[in-house]
Amino acid sequence: MEKLWNPNYCKVMAANFSLFFAFYLLTPLLPLYLSENFGATKDMIGLVLSGYTVTALLSRPFSGFMVDSFDRKHMLMFFYALFFAFFAGYLVAGSILLFAIVRTLHGAPFGSLTVANSTVAIDVLPSSRRNEGIGFYGLSNNLAMALAPTTGIAIYQLTGNFHLLFWLSLIVAGAGLAIDSTVKLQRRPLVSKTQKWSFDRFFLTRGWLLAANMVFFGFCFGVLQNYLAIYSKEALGITGGTGVFFMIVSVGLIVSRLMGSRSLRNGKLTENALHGMLFSTTGYVLFVACANHFGYYLSALLIGLGNGLIWPAFLNMIIAMAYNNQRGTANSTLLVSWDVGIGLGVLIGGFLVEFTGYTATFLWVAMAQVGGAALFVLATKGFFMRRRLAAD
Repeated sequence: MEKLWNPNYCKVMAANFSLFFAFYLLTPLLPLYLSENFGATKDMIGLVLSGYTVTALLSRPFSGFMVDSFDRKHMLMFFYALFFAFFAGYLVAGSILLFAIVRTLHGAPFGSLTVANSTVAIDVLPSSRRNEGIGFYGLSNNLAMALAPTTGIAIYQLTGNFHLLFWLSLIVAGAGLAIDSTVKLQRRPLVSKTQKWSFDRFFLTRGWLLAANMVFFGFCFGVLQNYLAIYSKEALGITGGTGVFFMIVSVGLIVSRLMGSRSLRNGKLTENALHGMLFSTTGYVLFVACANHFGYYLSALLIGLGNGLIWPAFLNMIIAMAYNNQRGTANSTLLVSWDVGIGLGVLIGGFLVEFTGYTATFLWVAMAQVGGAALFVLATKGFFMRRRLAAD
């Protein structure tokens, strides 16, 4: 059997951990920084920080095109260098306007880098271990998501120094850049420069139903992550449990990726996805049906287990439907569909909360999760089986 943990794959995973650690180190503390240093109001904080998400979303289809059309290593280093450099911008941003500009622009290299780095990870994996390797790859950002916010908050509580955190993020991102610079890639065929421009160069139309299906799951998680804290406080009386909830989600993500590695190795992509949908659907239903501490934290574990199985299964499926000079586009397609789902969750979730209340909103979320699972069973699974390509 071909070697999974080859040096290039390990380097790409380490670089991915670095980029997400640098990102999540600051994420929970930026609202506090804007409030304390610039006197920003809650609505202003939301406006300033939302720009990052918007530019990350907009950049992904173009980054997929660039990764497929130009030398992948060069694109990877370009995006990582930009991502690294923007951390220095936080150190010199002396006004809320300048900070907002830096933060908004920073989203573009982040969105592009996540596409480029994961595409390179696929390239350095042997085809016989690709399914399994993609599943393990996600562990690097799951670990960063579990460790970085806690680390950032602990450092701030000890020092009260935001600039120290900006410097630390800059250094960690620089380490990731240095690691990725040592990755060796074989030359791959690029999208022909004479090929006619089409929508398919920015969105993998062969995998459109997979992308549409992922929107359902992104929607559910978008509502959950944005309205959980208020619901927990108002409906359950849990005031300090949001951080613990997402820590348990992270544990579930990590455990399920380890659990699912054998079935991914054996090519059981649809089975992995179905098991994940069973876990996560049970979690969302439990979240609504069992409104107490036990149901609250158990649902976190089940949702984490479910998403940790769904994500690598869907990513492997959409990669299996793309030619090797479309892997960047396939990656960006799935990431964009998740982002669209998250965005719809924030937008529609707000209206649902306003007009129906939190309990009814999360009931709709559970129904959306059931709908996504039903769509997969009835249509997406067969769609994938008909359109998958031979491994290369």
